[in-house]
Amino acid sequence: MRQQNYTNHVRYYAPHHFVFYPLSLFMLCISIYEYWHSGGAKTMWLIVAAGTGMLIFLSLMLRQHYALMLQDRLVRMELRWRYHVLTGKRLETLENQLRFKQLAALRFASDTELPALADRAVAEKLSPDQIKKSIREWQPDDMRV
Repeated sequence: MRQQNYTNHVRYYAPHHFVFYPLSLFMLCISIYEYWHSGGAKTMWLIVAAGTGMLIFLSLMLRQHYALMLQDRLVRMELRWRYHVLTGKRLETLENQLRFKQLAALRFASDTELPALADRAVAEKLSPDQIKKSIREWQPDDMRV
């Protein structure tokens, strides 16, 4: 595999980028054109254009939604791993008592603070904002979208 750099870092998924979207945009353009130039079928072409536009919009939104769901899963897995390395215990016992936003807030805690802060978050039912305000040694998460 080639070493990644600025000129080759972009990745394309050919069926998605070079088939689905071009065909969808083509269909949208055709339906808009036909709407303006067809005689009595304006309603049908308007429905086709609106449906194609919705399809394009939904595919863009689902793509973003799937990425965010995966990112949330990775945050959870990283926190489980860190907690286990630091304490030798599984986080799942505490995790069932916390919402994801609380877990996501805990990821900013340093290794020295994480175990105690996780226990405190459960015991005191701290909100995500309270968890973040309790952190003394902030660990940034520069990779989150």
